[in-house]
Amino acid sequence: MLFPVYWMVNVSFTRTQDMRRTPPALFPVNGTLDGYRAVLRDQMPYLGTSLLIGVATVALTLVLAAPAGYAIAKLRPRGAGVLNFALLVAQMIPGIIMAIGFYAAFIKLGVLNTLPGLVLADSTIAVPFGVLIYTAFMSGIPDELMAAARVDGASTWRTFVSVVLPVSRNATVTVSLFAFLWAWSDFIFASTLASGSKLQPITMGIYRYIGNNNQEWGSIMATAVVASVPAAVLLVLAQRYVAAGVTAGAVKD
Repeated sequence: MLFPVYWMVNVSFTRTQDMRRTPPALFPVNGTLDGYRAVLRDQMPYLGTSLLIGVATVALTLVLAAPAGYAIAKLRPRGAGVLNFALLVAQMIPGIIMAIGFYAAFIKLGVLNTLPGLVLADSTIAVPFGVLIYTAFMSGIPDELMAAARVDGASTWRTFVSVVLPVSRNATVTVSLFAFLWAWSDFIFASTLASGSKLQPITMGIYRYIGNNNQEWGSIMATAVVASVPAAVLLVLAQRYVAAGVTAGAVKD
């Protein structure tokens, strides 16, 4: 499983004339930094755009998913079971089908080839997952905790903001991480809905190195390595919160 990651790093340091060497070199003995120079020269705007899209997608996902999860878990409105089923079905729809639908809708809304449109599209992947995670986690919060808040005069919204959200930290970190990673690695929505935009994510930046008759493999792999660093760092820092967040609600006393 880790060999493709190693090979990506290996090729990122390999010279162009050594790319098709037989047998291939397992280590870049005569390595070069040309690929990483190309990243610094060409890809920084794309990385900045991806960061902006990722952060905005996380914010929109949390704003929508946290209250929805709280409502389903604790307020128990009519049709909550149907809504949960709909959220599961929404995650089964292939991204390319959603992209085609978004393309037609975004033309009418005037948000095609814009960052807000891309953020909205990426959020449609993250929000259903976020609602399910929040619902599972918040279902495990004791009802007595919220009853105590109501006794103290807290409204439903105040209870959600001051009591439920602070104890849902693990779920928030989990949803934030996955929403960011989905937005960071998205290519289908970016290539379909933002191919004509001046501001494009890093996945489209990598695609610039792929031509009909030429592929700059050193630059492609160097960009992939640099683009993998933020995701890897976030996963390492948040792994214990993610482990707690995704297993919440799985076991009942």
